[in-house]
Amino acid sequence: MKRQIERVIPKSARPGMVGDGFRVYNFIPGAVLQRRISPFLMLDFAAEFNFTPSEQVRGVDVHPHKGFETVTIAYKGSVAHHDSAGNSGIINPGDVQWMTAGAGILHKEYHEQEFSKTGGPFEMVQLWVNLPKKDKSVTPHYQAITADQMGKYSIPNNGGVVNVIAGNVSDVKGPAATYSPVNLFDIKLNKGGELNFTIPASHNAALLMVNGNASIDGTPATEHSFVLFKDGGEEITIKADNDAVILFMSGEPINEPIASYGPFVMNTQEEIYEAIEEFQAGKFGTLV
Repeated sequence: MKRQIERVIPKSARPGMVGDGFRVYNFIPGAVLQRRISPFLMLDFAAEFNFTPSEQVRGVDVHPHKGFETVTIAYKGSVAHHDSAGNSGIINPGDVQWMTAGAGILHKEYHEQEFSKTGGPFEMVQLWVNLPKKDKSVTPHYQAITADQMGKYSIPNNGGVVNVIAGNVSDVKGPAATYSPVNLFDIKLNKGGELNFTIPASHNAALLMVNGNASIDGTPATEHSFVLFKDGGEEITIKADNDAVILFMSGEPINEPIASYGPFVMNTQEEIYEAIEEFQAGKFGTLV
């Protein structure tokens, strides 16, 4: 049974800024309610933008996270990060950083130093994935997934390739470990290429048109639009009008209450108060 489209959402007229380094269009929760697309909580899309050279590194300064995961996908430009557990790294084009904030962590992310000095095109996505109640206090940790570690599914007839980040396409599995069932695919379609795949009927599903135009079972999806699928149905067909880059996501809904306040996502308001108190008491560590 085909998965039907609920609506195609164009990007907003104007982007917002996250810090001074991330110029983003927000689709979740801005255009799509969190509960409608569970387990996904937020999607910020930094559409390609040319940053001028800068000796001052642009980015987001120290901030906390608790109760969920952040997934950063780099397309163009490079992002560096540090956290209060002593972890650091660089996310280069094609790489993914999957951070499980769990019990609480301090974090900062910013343009990589050499990219800042030279400037250039910058394009990325940050996706927040909820954690089930039983896993919200897990010890914070990372999965640093480089481009060469992705599962690779070659689309028939020279149609392109699917970089499988999480879940699987035609038995090609992605390297990311998840706390609830999630598919996350970085799809590169050549002009005229057609991808057919299936997902569980129980999953919520959506896709982001990062670059190019395509049709999804005959419905047009233009560059930088967000496609929300209806419930039910397993089969999805995407055909590219021109070379296209698409981020597809689906996941089993986490049918639990959501209480959120900024970078804290818990199940009750009382747990939010506790998270704020823990942060203010320094229990997430220190980071400068």
